[in-house]
Amino acid sequence: MSLKNPVHKDGIYFITMTVVGWIDVFTRINHKLTIVDALKYCQKHKGLDLYAWCLMSNHLHLIAGSNEQSNNTISDIIRDFKKFTSKKIVRDIEDEIESRRSWMLNHFRFAGSNDVKITGYKFWQDGYEAKEIESVTFMNQKLGYIHSNPVAEMIVYEPHEYIFSSALNYAGQEGLLEGLLI
Repeated sequence: MSLKNPVHKDGIYFITMTVVGWIDVFTRINHKLTIVDALKYCQKHKGLDLYAWCLMSNHLHLIAGSNEQSNNTISDIIRDFKKFTSKKIVRDIEDEIESRRSWMLNHFRFAGSNDVKITGYKFWQDGYEAKEIESVTFMNQKLGYIHSNPVAEMIVYEPHEYIFSSALNYAGQEGLLEGLLI
C-alpha cells in the first residue's frame, strides 16, 4: 500500500519503490531482468497498465495503473510484484558469486528482523510512494523526471540510450517492455 497518498482503482500513478538501505542491487543484469520479467507478467496476468518505467541501481519508477478488466487494484499488483521480486532476487543473491553477497544478505536480514511480518529477508522498503497523475502537465513532468534519471546519474548521455526504461518506447523504438500505454 502507498504509505503517503491514497490509491484508488481507476487512477494512474507515479510510483517509486526503493530497495532497503538504498543498496545498489540492480547493477547485475540478472536482477534487472527479474524486474523486467515481473513487470511483463503483471502486464499480462495481473492487469498492470504501464505508461512508463525506469529501473535504476536501487529503485524503480513507474507510471502505472490497473486496467478496467482486472479485479486487481494497483496496490494489489504492486504488493504481489514486490513479494515475488524480493524472494527471487534474494534467492539469486544467495546462489550467485557476488562479492557483496554476505553484506547484502546481512543487511536484508537485519531489515527483516525489525518486522514481525517478515521471517527472513526484507528487500524492498515498506510501501511505496504513489502520486496520482491528475494533469497532462504533471504526467509530462514525471515522464521527463524518470527518463532523465540515467542521464543525471551519468550512465548515458541521452534518455533513449538507457535500455532499462521506457525512454526507448517514447523515442519510437522497441524497448524491453511492450504494451506501454503511450
